[in-house]
Amino acid sequence: MPLIPLLQFLEPNRLWLLLLIPALVGGYVLLSRRRASKRRSMGRTMFDLVIPKDRVWVRHVAVGLSILSLLTLTLAFAKPKDEVLEDRQRATIVVTIDVSLSMEATDVEPNRLEAAKTAASAFVTGLPTEFNVSLVSFAGTATTLVPPTLDRGAVTAAIEALQPQPSTAIGEGIYTSLAALSQVPPDPDDPTADVPARIVLLSDGKTQVGRASDQAARASRDQNVPIYTIAYGTEDGYIQVGGRREPVPVDRVELQRVAKISGGQAYTAESAGQLDEVYKDIGRSVGKEKVDREVTSRYAGFGLAFAILAALGMISLGARWP
Repeated sequence: MPLIPLLQFLEPNRLWLLLLIPALVGGYVLLSRRRASKRRSMGRTMFDLVIPKDRVWVRHVAVGLSILSLLTLTLAFAKPKDEVLEDRQRATIVVTIDVSLSMEATDVEPNRLEAAKTAASAFVTGLPTEFNVSLVSFAGTATTLVPPTLDRGAVTAAIEALQPQPSTAIGEGIYTSLAALSQVPPDPDDPTADVPARIVLLSDGKTQVGRASDQAARASRDQNVPIYTIAYGTEDGYIQVGGRREPVPVDRVELQRVAKISGGQAYTAESAGQLDEVYKDIGRSVGKEKVDREVTSRYAGFGLAFAILAALGMISLGARWP
């Protein structure tokens, strides 16, 4: 339990030693007052004329530095910890791609789906080799094309084979992604380990059929699987239907809501270049984790520095006497 704001400790019970500091400060103040009172009662003597008075401020600074040294060394003794970012050793990423007909819009060259396939393949290839990757596609229904695997070639080949299909079912895509996670192979070194998982979902539209995406996002949150959503396309997108233009503007609101409910993060991309950057950012996010690390040496170093400065102050005072 943190006893000092913004700090946490592995041995917080040792912080009770900090109670010594107020006692020492009180004792120093009391002795200083007694010394000053004694000098006033004695008046000036011959020694005051021969021997210069102490530089009182130097003595106070030296004592203050000693107190700071005791404070920081006590903190170090309690083994302070801090959160640091480290590479994840294992994780499972489900790449979930919308293949609805609206993904044929050419507002992104050569079209939304082809650009998405290229970026997704690069994303999968760039993930840590220890990560399992699964591929799910959805339109009117959702399908697990590749269960969680370390075989990047199988995933990228399946991505390249994606073809557009009618309708959009974002909720079904999420539920199928969650089902794919049940197929994650166990860690041979630790079969009972709880391996973190993330869903990276790219879409350009809104749910037309199937279960509600909000409901699916809550299911994902309950399973501790954040969803990183990518709203892909522009407001000017359209497809040809029966010889006429059918507008298919990107819908960001639903995907933002899905990300928020699940505890993930929402992204938008209006070009192939932006999509590449989004996937790179997601890769950095899912590839790192915050872990607690002991940072005792940091506070021990401060304590040593304060102790050295205090010693120099006391030496400068002592050097003035014969």
